[in-house]
Amino acid sequence: MTPNLKGALLMMGSMTAFTLNDVFVKLLAETVPLFQIVFLRGILTTLFLTVTVAVFGKLTFRIPKGDRWKVALRTGFEMLTVVTFLTALVNMQIANAAAILAALPLVVTFGAAILFREPVGWRRWTAILIGAFGVLLIVQPGMAGFNSYSLLALIAVVLVAGRDLTTRAFSNDVPLMSVAVITAAGVGAFGGVMSTTIEWAPMGAAEVAYLLACAITIIGGYVLSIFVMRVGDVSVTSPFRYTALVVALILGVVVFSEFPNALALTGSAIVVATGVFTLIRERRVARG
Repeated sequence: MTPNLKGALLMMGSMTAFTLNDVFVKLLAETVPLFQIVFLRGILTTLFLTVTVAVFGKLTFRIPKGDRWKVALRTGFEMLTVVTFLTALVNMQIANAAAILAALPLVVTFGAAILFREPVGWRRWTAILIGAFGVLLIVQPGMAGFNSYSLLALIAVVLVAGRDLTTRAFSNDVPLMSVAVITAAGVGAFGGVMSTTIEWAPMGAAEVAYLLACAITIIGGYVLSIFVMRVGDVSVTSPFRYTALVVALILGVVVFSEFPNALALTGSAIVVATGVFTLIRERRVARG
């Protein structure tokens, strides 16, 4: 399995985990304030991650001096992403929010080409641009379903791109699992501070179950999103972010009864096709 193929699979897993987390957050936010969710999810996530990493003997906070500011910057990006994207998410249809976030491949690929001098051939650019056209068919600007919170989702795109490119800049000596723990703790602490400004809501068995599901899925998203930025070329793995869009469309129908129209379905097919094309081409290049 080539590094780019590993990166593609990791990206698909990461996007699926984040999208599942979005579903549980959206369900929980119907009765529980957002920052209460972020704080409690952060406590559980930090606890689960710390125990898991410690069991495997990988827990260390010895961050190389030159990488400490990068870890802090990445955590800051994650905190701001939580505020912008989750606020948009609870006020929008999940498929629409995911569609805006699907603009990430263009932003991240451009950033990687500028900052890291990664070669991006015309075929990869074409696949990403065609995928972006598919996203437009799903977004359908000006149609019903979008509101002022769309701007927050767009800001989140820039923040997530910053997070991922910062991760890409880590040296090989950075303990990646420990970065996941630091991220979870930082986001949880941020949620705790912000939760002092809102009135907390009581939680029943259903809310607790949703909260546990949030913690488990966000762990998967955190860990996979860190490793994916250390494997393969960004321009190859980035198109597989579109996995989140397809999963969001499916879950929107199943969980929230949000039925996409014909244009949205066509766009989803185009997005999937571009991802499959990129994967097939990568395997052919690897075979020589």
